[in-house]
Amino acid sequence: MATSRRKTAPGRAAPETGPAGTSAAGARGSPWRASGERARDRQIKREAVIRAAAHAFNHKGYHNTSLDDIAAALKVSKPTVYYYVSNKEQLLFECFVAGIEPIRSAFRKVRRLKASARVRLQAVLGHYGQAVASEFGWCMVRAEDQDLSPVMSAHIKSLKSEIDQGIRRLLREGVQDGSIHPCDPKMTAFALAGALNWIAHWYRENQSMTGAQIAAAFITVFENGLIPRVTAEAARRTGGAVAGRARR
Repeated sequence: MATSRRKTAPGRAAPETGPAGTSAAGARGSPWRASGERARDRQIKREAVIRAAAHAFNHKGYHNTSLDDIAAALKVSKPTVYYYVSNKEQLLFECFVAGIEPIRSAFRKVRRLKASARVRLQAVLGHYGQAVASEFGWCMVRAEDQDLSPVMSAHIKSLKSEIDQGIRRLLREGVQDGSIHPCDPKMTAFALAGALNWIAHWYRENQSMTGAQIAAAFITVFENGLIPRVTAEAARRTGGAVAGRARR
């Protein structure tokens, strides 16, 4: 059988071919990854930069941490860090967002639950506690205290307000559906968030309890204060009825 030969430009070698005329390079796979794979790879590396920054901020503080420190922790060059973020301020903001996003996501999920507001609030507070006990906890509660630009500071305050208003909304709904004892939503929201935020000041990864366990313990304390009380009159009526049945 005659074998066809492809003409090549003078001075250029024909590409190696594999079965059915496919190039050997194509058979092995292109060294240039598809755009989707490159995007995933970049996202993974960007997340690693953000986590390294959160770890450094936790241990050294924001002002005592440099981009050189973060690059050294990742064993990369400083320009590599700049490829993923524009400056240290953006890194702090990204750490804040990484910590708060699970809480925002929890609010979105509980909207679809057919449950009392107290149950939905409990789910949100569980995610809140775990987030504060995560490596991003310090950034979540301390970002606003740092010397940030007015634009960045306003953005952080806006996201914090979103969480605060979400907790207040669930408290109001709980009072309305009877699953939460009547309370001042604003003060109660401050108390709940303040208690959970303080976890970031003392919690360390080597604690005997995990972030989830600590969140559950805090929620148990909150629950005892949120469950509706039986009124004194109702208690007397119930007690009288029980006593009457006992006598019979």
